[in-house]
Amino acid sequence: MHVIAHNALSLLIIQLVVIIGLSRLIGGGARRLGQPQVIAEVLAGILLGPSLLGWLAPGVMGALFPADSMPVLRMLSQLGPILFMFLIGLELDPRVLRGQGRASLFISHVSILVPFALGSLAALVLHPRLSESSVPFSSFALFMGAAMSVTAFAVLARILSEHGLLRSKVGMLALTCAAVDDVTAWCLLAFVVSLVRASDLLHAGYTTLFALLYIGFMLGLVRPFLARLGARVANKEGLTQNVVALTLMMLLASAWATERIGIHAVFGAFLFGVIIPKQGGLAEALAEKLEDVVVVLLLPVFFANSGLRTQVGLLDDASDWALCGLILLVACVGKFGGTTLAARLTGMRWREAGALGILLNTRGLIELIVLNIGLDLGVISPTLFTMMVIMAMVTALMTSPLLRWMYPPQEVARDRVPLVPLMLPAAQTPFTVLMCVSQGETGTGMAVVGRALTGTPGESFQFHALHLVPPAERAPEQLPREQERGGGDALVPLVERASGLGLQVRPLSFVSAEPALDICRTAEAKQADLILLGGHKPLAGRTLPGGIVQEVVREAGCGVAVLVDQGLERVRRVLVPLGGCEEDRAVLTLARRLMRSSGAEVTVLRVGTTGQALVDELFPEGSGRVHFKTVSNASPEESALEEARHGYDLVVMGMGAGWGGRDREVPTSLLVVHDPALATVTHEAGDAHGAAPVVVSAS
Repeated sequence: MHVIAHNALSLLIIQLVVIIGLSRLIGGGARRLGQPQVIAEVLAGILLGPSLLGWLAPGVMGALFPADSMPVLRMLSQLGPILFMFLIGLELDPRVLRGQGRASLFISHVSILVPFALGSLAALVLHPRLSESSVPFSSFALFMGAAMSVTAFAVLARILSEHGLLRSKVGMLALTCAAVDDVTAWCLLAFVVSLVRASDLLHAGYTTLFALLYIGFMLGLVRPFLARLGARVANKEGLTQNVVALTLMMLLASAWATERIGIHAVFGAFLFGVIIPKQGGLAEALAEKLEDVVVVLLLPVFFANSGLRTQVGLLDDASDWALCGLILLVACVGKFGGTTLAARLTGMRWREAGALGILLNTRGLIELIVLNIGLDLGVISPTLFTMMVIMAMVTALMTSPLLRWMYPPQEVARDRVPLVPLMLPAAQTPFTVLMCVSQGETGTGMAVVGRALTGTPGESFQFHALHLVPPAERAPEQLPREQERGGGDALVPLVERASGLGLQVRPLSFVSAEPALDICRTAEAKQADLILLGGHKPLAGRTLPGGIVQEVVREAGCGVAVLVDQGLERVRRVLVPLGGCEEDRAVLTLARRLMRSSGAEVTVLRVGTTGQALVDELFPEGSGRVHFKTVSNASPEESALEEARHGYDLVVMGMGAGWGGRDREVPTSLLVVHDPALATVTHEAGDAHGAAPVVVSAS
C-alpha cells in the first residue's frame, strides 16, 4: 500500500476510488433487490470500517485508512451532507405543504410527537447505560426524541418514484408529512445542538434567538434577491458559471453562519435550498449541476466515514443486542404505529394507512447526519451510535418489501389512475386507445393512426398518451413537475399532432421501475381496447430483442399494436399481408376499422386461398375499397415486401405472421397487431410460423 500511496494526496485518491467503486458495486445488487442506492452506500461504509474489514484484515484497513489520514477524510466528508441538504432544500417545494388539509397536518404532528415521546422515554433506559455521565439527561432525551422523529425525505422520494407513487394520494400525503416531519425535527435538533453547545440556558436562549433572526433575514432579504435572480435564469442555458459561483458562495456563507451561530452548517445549507425559488428553472438547473458530484463522490465519502465510526463489535453481549432491539422497536412503534393510527383516524383505509406508516418509517441518510452530529457533540456514545445506525439500516431496508406487501401493484394502479365514470348511454362504449411513447418523435405517427381508427361518425372514443420515466439514481425534484405537465417534452409532439387532427388526448406520465407491467395496469384502469406502442424498424442482418413489448404482449388483457413509423402522414392506402397465422382475424378486423373510419383503401395479400373464409366473413359487402391479391410463388415474403413499395402508407400484419422476417426492412410504416384472445399464438422468437417478434422500444 505504501508503494501505491506514497503521500497523503495519493492515499486520499485511493480511498476515494475504493469508496466509490464499492458503493457502485453494492448499489447494482441493491437496485436489483428493489433497494435504493443509499442503502448500498451505507453498507459499503460499514464494510470498510472496523465492523468487517477491520475485523477480517486489520492490516489492510490500517493501511487503507490510517489514523493520520482520517482528519482529511472526515473534513471532506462534511461537504457531502452540506451540499446534499442543500439539494433536499431545492426539492422541498413549500407549495406542496399548502392545501393538504387538516388530515395531513394531523398525521404529520402525530408522526412527530409519538416517536419523539417514545424516544424520550427510551432515554430513561438508555442514558445510564449508553451515555457519559457528563451529558445531561435533558439533552440526551431531547436528542433521542429528535433522532426518532426524523424521516429520510430523499430516500422516501426515491422509493415513491420506484413504486410509481409520486403522484398518488398516498405518495403525495407521504411527501407532505415527511417534509413537515423533517422541518420540525431539524428545528428540534437545532435547539438541542444549541442547548448542548451552550454553557447554560442563557446562552442556549441567545443561540435560539440568533437562529430565529437569521431565518428572518434569509426569508425577508435573501429570498427576494434569489427570486429576482431566478427570474433572470429562465432555463439551464441561462445558468452561467458566474451564477453558479454566486449561488455556491451564498450557500457556503449560509452554512458558515448557522455553524457560527452555534447550531450546525447543514441547517444553513438546508434553509438556503428551501428559499431558492422553485419557478423559473433556477432550482432545477442547480440540481442538475450539483447532483452527480454530490451523490456519486461526496456522499459515499460521508457514508464511509460513518462506517468507519460504526463498530458492531462493541455490541458484544446479549444485553447490548437487546438494547439494540429495543431501539428498533421504539423507532418502528413510534413512527409506523403513530402514523398508521393517525391516518386511520382521518378516514383512510387500513391498507392506505399502513402504507403511509411504512413510508414514514423510512430512515437513511438524514438519520446518519443526525447521528454523526450527536456523536461529534458527545451526546451519544460510539456504542449507541452503532445501535442507531443498525436501526436506520433496518428501517430503510424493510420499507420496499413491506410496501409491496401492504400496497400491492393493483392498489398502486387504482390510487394513481382512478377510474372516472363516463356519462355515456348504456349501449355505447367508447373505443379507447392507450398510446405509449418512449421518445417524442414516435408520437406523431401514433396520432395519425389514432385518427384513422376513430373517424366513424357518431362513435365515441378516448385517447390516453402514456410516458414512463425510468427511476433516477435519486428522485429529483423536477419529476413531480414533469408529471404535472403530462410527461414533459416526450408527449408534446403527439399532443400537438393530435390537436391538429382534431383529437383530444389525455397525457399521463409517472416514474416506473416495471414499465411493461405498468403499461398493462394503466390499460386495465383506463379500460383500453388497444395498446399502441412505438417501435424501431428492423435493421438488415441484426436481430434486436423484443424486450418490453414481449412482456406487454404476454400480460395485456386487450389488443396490442406496435407502430414502426417511417414518416407516416396519413392513412389512405393500407396493405394487409395474411401470413396464415391465427392473428389474421385481428389484422383484418383492424383493417376493416381503418377502412370504415378513415375511408382507407385496403389491399389484402394472400398466399393461395389463405384467409379466404375470414375475408368473406369480415368483408361481406364486397366494398370497392377492398382489393385482393394472391401470391403463389415460392417466396411470399419477397412478394409482400415488393408490394409494400408500391405507394402504401401503412402495412398491417400479425405478430405471428411469416412476412417480413427478422432481417428485413419494410419500406413503409408498419403496424404489427397482437390479439390476446387468440390463446394459441406463441410469442417467442422462432415460433410455429417461423417469425421473430417485431422489435420495439417502448417506455
